[in-house]
Amino acid sequence: MQQKSKLFLQALKYSIPHLGKCMQKEHLNHCNFADRYYHRIKLKKYHLTKCLQNKPSISELARNIPSRNFSCKNFLSSKQENEKPLSENMDAFEKVRAKLETQPQEEYEIINAEIKHGGFVYYQEGCCLVRSKDEEDNDNYEVLFNLEELKLEQPFIDCIRVAPDEKYVAAKIRTEDSEASTCIVVKLSDQPVMEASFPNVSSFEWVKDEEDEDVLFYTFQRNLRCHDVYRATFGDNKRNERFYTEKDPSFFVFLYLTKDSRFLTMNIMSKTTSEVWLIDGLSPWDPPVLIQKRIHGVLYYVEHRDDELYILTNVGEPTEFKLMRTAADTPAIMNWDLFFTMKRNTKVVDLDMFKDHCVLFLKHSNLLYVNVIGLADDSVRSLKLPPWACGFIIDTNSDPKNCPFQLCSPIRPPKYYTYKFAEGKLFEETGHEDPITKTSRVLRMEAKSKDGKLVPMTVFHKTDSEDLQRKPLLVQVYGAYGMDLKMNFRPEKRVLVDDGWILAYCHVRGGGELGLQWHADGRLTKKLNGLADLEACIKTLHDQGFSQPSLTALTAFSAGGVLVGALCNSSPELLRAVTLEAPFLDVLNTMMDTTLPLTLEELEEWGNPSSDENHKNYIKRYCPCQNIKPQHYPSIHITAYENDERVPLKGIVNYTEKLKEAIAEHAKDSGEGYQVPNIILDIQPGGNHVIEDSHKKITAQIKFLYEELGLDSTSVFDNLKKYLKF
Repeated sequence: MQQKSKLFLQALKYSIPHLGKCMQKEHLNHCNFADRYYHRIKLKKYHLTKCLQNKPSISELARNIPSRNFSCKNFLSSKQENEKPLSENMDAFEKVRAKLETQPQEEYEIINAEIKHGGFVYYQEGCCLVRSKDEEDNDNYEVLFNLEELKLEQPFIDCIRVAPDEKYVAAKIRTEDSEASTCIVVKLSDQPVMEASFPNVSSFEWVKDEEDEDVLFYTFQRNLRCHDVYRATFGDNKRNERFYTEKDPSFFVFLYLTKDSRFLTMNIMSKTTSEVWLIDGLSPWDPPVLIQKRIHGVLYYVEHRDDELYILTNVGEPTEFKLMRTAADTPAIMNWDLFFTMKRNTKVVDLDMFKDHCVLFLKHSNLLYVNVIGLADDSVRSLKLPPWACGFIIDTNSDPKNCPFQLCSPIRPPKYYTYKFAEGKLFEETGHEDPITKTSRVLRMEAKSKDGKLVPMTVFHKTDSEDLQRKPLLVQVYGAYGMDLKMNFRPEKRVLVDDGWILAYCHVRGGGELGLQWHADGRLTKKLNGLADLEACIKTLHDQGFSQPSLTALTAFSAGGVLVGALCNSSPELLRAVTLEAPFLDVLNTMMDTTLPLTLEELEEWGNPSSDENHKNYIKRYCPCQNIKPQHYPSIHITAYENDERVPLKGIVNYTEKLKEAIAEHAKDSGEGYQVPNIILDIQPGGNHVIEDSHKKITAQIKFLYEELGLDSTSVFDNLKKYLKF
């Protein structure tokens, strides 16, 4: 279970145009939101260590999966940006590209993102927050703050915001073994000094008031719940006051600054409903303006351009996202005019607003598209993106002429593309082509579930693989909260494909790959649809010659553990091994314990077994912990975290003990030759939920899979050392 905390259109900031071979692509009208992350590429031999994920998104807007990433915004005004000649950006890119073209792909190190504001680049260097004037020479930097002063264990910067006039910079600091965070505010001067620090900050944004005073708005998180909004000023007029408190425990609050910085939006959200208030970016002390009071089942998100609000919402039929707009001074729902509708089976991944264009990043029938809408003439241009691409990384900037973004897949590092509005063309980064493009294949497949619903799958394998039925298969699933299955680049997945594995990503109901209805068809009393989809996917793969049960492994994290645990109970013969990280396995007892931080917020996803007998009985049908029985099970490796507040360790331990008892009972009746499956519970210290880049976890899971499937692991660990720092 994860807490919603990331908002659609959360922008990163620093980006230079990546222009290359013109690759104009036209297609019919398709359409879909994601956080924006930028990867700074550092040339360092044999280390590709910090491959940032394409995090949450509109549907995922939702859930905050801890990872060591920046989420930053560029507060550079359009006037300042326009004053910088395009040739300056071009020269910078040409320098980078020249370096990249001389290096093999595996020598890249992709590290934490950075934020550009004015003439400076702000980023983390070692244990310090620093800034430098030349993005091409980051060795010459000014130290703004030493993170060691906070006396935290291995702190890192999770998010940076720079005040509009660059008098202050705020940074959120976290550690990998905890979800607790500290927001520091540093006064920028000849001798930078920490002005203030605030504990447990979730989202935060700067605005400037009528007297040119910088005002920091931030949300305070307590027990994973984000209900309070504060605003603070610094210097001679220092103050810190609570601005808003949300009283409904099923809602949380998130701040987002519109791209033009005209409004700070206060987004109050549950899993199915939202309410947005506008804080005037020019008069932040004025009372906020309500756009539309919350209506159960209605979601909406807001951007601003030229005194108009662009509203992405599911209001009306069909209940999928559509784009509407209204004048900023008449924001209520009765004034919303339909502007653009999406095709069926379309997921809105992200939206970006420019001076004369609106760009929609979409996933339609499991393929990626970009729709460019001309705001002057309402024209629409749809671009179908390369079939290898599985995810977007949106590089938000203030350049009105270009829309840069990256495409990635689980086995291919991000690649740059830029849409140039004037030419109406998509440009692809040229230079070194990753060899994986020639040595591997990506297949888009479908499985037919029990009720006839077609379930999309994405499959990767080596091009030269012979007799795929004898190759190991790793299946990945999630299927909850309307979130897409994570398909960001992961070095260990690349290594597995190079070593002959087949990777299969099953986009089952409960996730968000085909839009809001896809999620609705897999939550509450439709959770079993996701289980049926997963079973159908694995059987389809086997029937079509992709591996066999004795060579099949299944992996998931967090809420994905529900479907994996349920499948182990209902169809264990399909699998040989399972790896789980921080898995949600005890749904019934967790959802009946309202003292846990997220139970009330999660009722719209899993149901309320405490007050609804139908929900209780339905959960009992699929809850992994409730359906363990004496039978043969696949071997299972579970990684759990000692102080995980999202998925309590108690439920995982309870599941593991019950499972071992059932296996022991089954073994008594199975004779001396019965091979007892291995059940491993690896409890790691710390209070984080999922540590994606833990080398210890990665190597332990791979070692487990190779041993259980009887494979030679010599070459895979040699290859892993090229990517991971040991």
